Amino acid sequence: MNQSATLSDTSLVMVAVIPSTRDLDIARLLGWYRIPLKSAPKIIAVDYLAFYQTSAFPKDQQAQIRWIAPILGHELTTRAELMQDQADHPRAREEYFKIALGPLMELKSPLPAKNWKRVTFFYTTGKRIKDATSLNDLPVHDEERQILWQALRERALKSEEYQASELPEIALDPALLALLSGFNRSDS
Repeated sequence: MNQSATLSDTSLVMVAVIPSTRDLDIARLLGWYRIPLKSAPKIIAVDYLAFYQTSAFPKDQQAQIRWIAPILGHELTTRAELMQDQADHPRAREEYFKIALGPLMELKSPLPAKNWKRVTFFYTTGKRIKDATSLNDLPVHDEERQILWQALRERALKSEEYQASELPEIALDPALLALLSGFNRSDS
């Protein structure tokens, strides 16, 4: 892939675990990725996902980032709605973020984990992805870290404003509000 044509230096990138080849196939063919709400990072409004491949992948593809994808949007849904063939799954009723993806792009060279033992979600930049030779090169440090967090905060605020503006205005009955306020008391 020609990263410079699609991934800018200032792009916000979230490294995310892709637990299996099936999940990578879903991302590539169906154009989405799922994150359980209970373990989701606080901010998912970023430009790209970089997929960290686990030990469930073939030996030559384990513990590395090989693919990135642009994020087109996200919604909250249940696992049962996402994975309709797993209606009896123990977490079928749990809420998940469904992240809509653009086409997956293969990096020129995979980024191996080297001495990393475990990867969860973390943020980086397009420049770091383009310049990296391993996962060790991705974490943001020093003054660049402050710039990254400011950009993430701004994205989170814009995302909240968008979601709030989509809610319909509903007049609430004062009696209902009084009843609901009773549920918030800690003395009961």
